[in-house]
Amino acid sequence: MSIRVRRLEAKDKPAWLPLFKGYIEFYKATIPEEVIETTWERLLSGKEGFHIGLVAVGDDDVPVGIAHVLFHRSTWSPTWYCYLEDLFVDPKVRGKDIGRALIEQVYAEADASGATRTYWATQEFNYRARGLYDKLATKSPFLQYRR
Repeated sequence: MSIRVRRLEAKDKPAWLPLFKGYIEFYKATIPEEVIETTWERLLSGKEGFHIGLVAVGDDDVPVGIAHVLFHRSTWSPTWYCYLEDLFVDPKVRGKDIGRALIEQVYAEADASGATRTYWATQEFNYRARGLYDKLATKSPFLQYRR
């Protein structure tokens, strides 16, 4: 199976939805359906907050992986930062460099937009993904706090 990464399209919703819900389930989270629909609309519009939806597709052009990107300004830079908010690959096709392809396309989108930092977060227990992340980025010493 060859993989390519492209922008999310309206026709992708039937394949995107279970991938996004799989991502939410992996993190043992709950997201209301109306928020999922709002996320879909934002990703397709590409407007609000400079959202980009990417999908990794196989030869049949059906998504098997997703990456959701948000660009934002920073108080530490005159440019944009690129936040990779969601990254998920169908468990049935993991281990085929699909996550790597998605991250590399995120880097390409960030470079094309003039972003000076690309970053993301994951949970401590996400060891398999962290093995890939350690090859593609530098782990930050920062901890995240929430309310």
